[in-house]
Amino acid sequence: MSDKRTEISELGEFGLIDHLNQKVKIKNSSSLKGIGDDAAIIESGDKVKVVSTDLLLEGVHFDLAYAPLPHVGFKAVAVNVSDIAAMNAIPKQITVSIALSNRFSVEAVDALYSGIHAACEHYGVDLVGGDTTASRSGLVISITAIGEAKKEEISYRSGAKVNDILCVTGDLGGALVGLQILEREKQVYLANPDMKPDLEKYTLVTARQLKPDARMDIIHELKDLEVVPTSMMDISDGLASEIFHICKASGVGATIYEDKLPIDKQTFDTAVELNLDPITCVLNGGEDYELLFTIDQKDFAKLEKHPDIHFIGHITKAEEGKYLVTKSGTAVQIKAQGWKHF
Repeated sequence: MSDKRTEISELGEFGLIDHLNQKVKIKNSSSLKGIGDDAAIIESGDKVKVVSTDLLLEGVHFDLAYAPLPHVGFKAVAVNVSDIAAMNAIPKQITVSIALSNRFSVEAVDALYSGIHAACEHYGVDLVGGDTTASRSGLVISITAIGEAKKEEISYRSGAKVNDILCVTGDLGGALVGLQILEREKQVYLANPDMKPDLEKYTLVTARQLKPDARMDIIHELKDLEVVPTSMMDISDGLASEIFHICKASGVGATIYEDKLPIDKQTFDTAVELNLDPITCVLNGGEDYELLFTIDQKDFAKLEKHPDIHFIGHITKAEEGKYLVTKSGTAVQIKAQGWKHF
């Protein structure tokens, strides 16, 4: 009788994380939060250290056929800084590890690092170390980001309470739509290398895919306004998926409203052109790196007039489920169909 083989795809990314986490035992009292949030929390004097790591692989997370190396470098830092932001913390340092195949020159590495340095400047973080090694499968980038915050200012996924208001920053769906456009133009180019890519009218959505910007501006503004979100995540796998995470961690349900979901006109128009449902793009498109968070109702007045924070719904009891109320007033159960890694 052969040993049972379980495919990773049966568990999915988060099932695999849960599976691996079952055998993890925290031994040090300074490890305040381990696996299960956007970043780990480590006690450090009168503040806490916030640590997150992300891995980006060529051919999985980026395609150098249309992603310039400086953009790849910037994005690699931004997605890690976004995880620090998602804990309501301030990033301070990063380490960068890269694996390179022999098709990369020193000049190519310099181009990659020009984006990394630009992101360090933009977010006010220091590059303090890392590792380099050879790769047989293209470019691999692993970045660890370290931030800090006061312990009482940390926002976990698990703090959402019934009647809290659900908020998102910016607009959603752009990164997914931008990826579809870039993939379409790549196929046109492969079919006929004399054809120039037609990207002029898609500048917003392609930028959302190629060079996302972590919302540290919002984190600084929340601190200025003395608002500590009751829970928070960044939107990397899609709005619906992240709502599921907050609901699971907090033991709650959620209701959101279609007419409150923020979508840019270019994202909407491009989705329609591609025969995609714009609301599906908003709910299930990943890589927007906007912030999803909940606030206590008493903080609503402080954020009410903020031009880039949108109030999309509220937290309900767990038994009330997770629903989207359409423009016609119909309540539809939310399904999390975001980015699947396996």
